[in-house]
Amino acid sequence: MHTEKKSYECPDCGKCFSGNSKLVIHQRTHTGEKPFECPDCGNSFSQNSHLMVHQRTHTGEKPFECPDCGKCFSLNSNLVKHQRIHTGYKPFECTDCGKTFCQNSNLVKHQRTHTGFKPFQCSDCGKCFTIKYQLMSHQRSHTGEKPFECALCRKSFSQNYQLVIHQRAHTGEKPFECALCGKSFRQNSQLVVHQRTHIGEKPYDCPVCGKSFSDNSNLVKHKRIHTGEKSYQCQYCEESFIKKFQLTSHQRTHTGDKPFECPYCGKSFSHNFRLVIHQRIHTGEKPFECPVCGKRFIKNYYLMIHQRTHTGEKPFECPDCEKRFSQTSSLVTHQRTHTGEKPYECPVCSKCFSQNSNMVIHQRTHTGEKLFECPDCEKTFNQNSSLVTHQKTHTREKLY
Repeated sequence: MHTEKKSYECPDCGKCFSGNSKLVIHQRTHTGEKPFECPDCGNSFSQNSHLMVHQRTHTGEKPFECPDCGKCFSLNSNLVKHQRIHTGYKPFECTDCGKTFCQNSNLVKHQRTHTGFKPFQCSDCGKCFTIKYQLMSHQRSHTGEKPFECALCRKSFSQNYQLVIHQRAHTGEKPFECALCGKSFRQNSQLVVHQRTHIGEKPYDCPVCGKSFSDNSNLVKHKRIHTGEKSYQCQYCEESFIKKFQLTSHQRTHTGDKPFECPYCGKSFSHNFRLVIHQRIHTGEKPFECPVCGKRFIKNYYLMIHQRTHTGEKPFECPDCEKRFSQTSSLVTHQRTHTGEKPYECPVCSKCFSQNSNMVIHQRTHTGEKLFECPDCEKTFNQNSSLVTHQKTHTREKLY
């Protein structure tokens, strides 16, 4: 094997070359000379070979084809790197952790996780990044640029991956499936959070009260309870809220928006939970059962009130006479006996009542409506209490 003699020395840096032509090319790195100009865009290059490679960006020429998958490249070096995907060859090894990479550039980026080196700094806020594309993505948060647009609804995004996820809302694609229950998700992060419901994992702890959460976003929302932070402000009345959904619900009190419609009767509601409760009137569903007597209720609140008939609990006390009640509505009605307030007025004769139920009964004297019928003689009454009194006359007759 012969060693090539390097007789041509660079007078600027002392580097030696085997041929004068190579020395001439090298010296252009010192002089900055770029004699080869692209006729399409005017870009200049120090070597003709570099110009030829560049011109492929204009012509679209990709002469180097992968024999395994047929993918083409404009540079042979890019083909060599690509082929490592097929061969699995990873010649670049991290000296800190032993992880290997198919490209040296990927190794360089990886090593920054060990050194903490972040060479790419944002000129607006000073935040630093390990990879250039991370800086470019971050800078869009300052410029507001959203270059990735959905072809279906024209919504724009600052990151391409956000567009990809958004497009699944149109296609219905849910590529991430739970191996335990088969439920599918649009995002892998959603699957990861969901899987914690199976294993019970809650890795995010509140540093104030120690409560744990399966999702970091839920922890962030929870911490606002401790800090009192209310990030979501109403544009109509300036009231602020801890959670966004609370603001959305509140704003409907201003707009009158009722987006949740009952499929049975068409009645609309401002909140979905109210629609769910309302639908039980149609379905007859009563999911809340009293453990003492088995009686069932549409709302959990009704069950709580009912249970006080068993426990005897009367948590609501009248401040005037200390009489106690099992419901706050009963206390409010009772307090009118002290204040003399009668807020319910008959629209026909203007007589006032302390309870709405009494006004409803009174109005039947004007309408002549008698809803309560005696099963023995078919006589009708406008109050149930009058029917009960009447029925006693039949009971006495039967006794004698």
